[in-house]
Amino acid sequence: MTSPVKQALSSAVLALLRPLVRILLRNGVAYGMFAELAKKAYADVAFEEFAIAGRKQTISRVSVLTGLTRKEAKRLLELDRLDAQGADERYNRAIRVISGWVNDPGFHDATGRPATLALDGGPGTFARLVRRYSGDMPTQAMLQALTAAGSVAREGDRVRLVRHAYIPGGDPVDKIHILGTDTAELVSTIDHNLAAGDGEPWLQRKVSNAHVDARALADFRRMSAEKAQQLLEELDRWLGEHEEARDPDAAPGRYVSLGIYYFESDDSEENES
Repeated sequence: MTSPVKQALSSAVLALLRPLVRILLRNGVAYGMFAELAKKAYADVAFEEFAIAGRKQTISRVSVLTGLTRKEAKRLLELDRLDAQGADERYNRAIRVISGWVNDPGFHDATGRPATLALDGGPGTFARLVRRYSGDMPTQAMLQALTAAGSVAREGDRVRLVRHAYIPGGDPVDKIHILGTDTAELVSTIDHNLAAGDGEPWLQRKVSNAHVDARALADFRRMSAEKAQQLLEELDRWLGEHEEARDPDAAPGRYVSLGIYYFESDDSEENES
């Protein structure tokens, strides 16, 4: 008989997979490719995280844990990872540039707000901002990425910050990359809280109501977006003020993130789940 935990997991996984499968089918990814990716994930996680304490992980143990044959487990572990490194770097660098523009007084106007910057020519320019916060990404490449995302607008030889956020615009690869990073972070937070026991849980909250007047939704979308953006900018400033010291002898910094999302549905069955 299936245990209550496995029954609950089966229900949760089906709920999790439905929107994912919707994305996969819309982009021409059939079941066979998904199954191969799922097997790869099983093999990698079993190998990297489920070794017996004090002992080196083995193909045989991976096979036992996952139900894969030893031959299949070995093949999957030898496959190269499919990480979209280019999209990851572009996304992170764009976020750092906008954060620097919002928080660094060197790129503010007399009122303390993000200034409209000259494209190039000296300190306090867009080119200097990009060099300071994006590493070696070319100025024009960053300008194109931020313009496509609707984050900036070019006005002659000047650049104005339009939106204090970077949401990839025309490149579907960048948008799909967010599916991997942000969803993985949320699921990893839930995993931490499930396994935390008496340890400290991580923040995992949401507000919802299944009986909101449809006529009020537009107002709620607008209000929630404004308040969420204000909170995220406040947190971003705090994180910027507490970045690790540029000291090679200091302890390495840690990656941290906090996300907010909006969702609505008229599907009563989905709401109840």
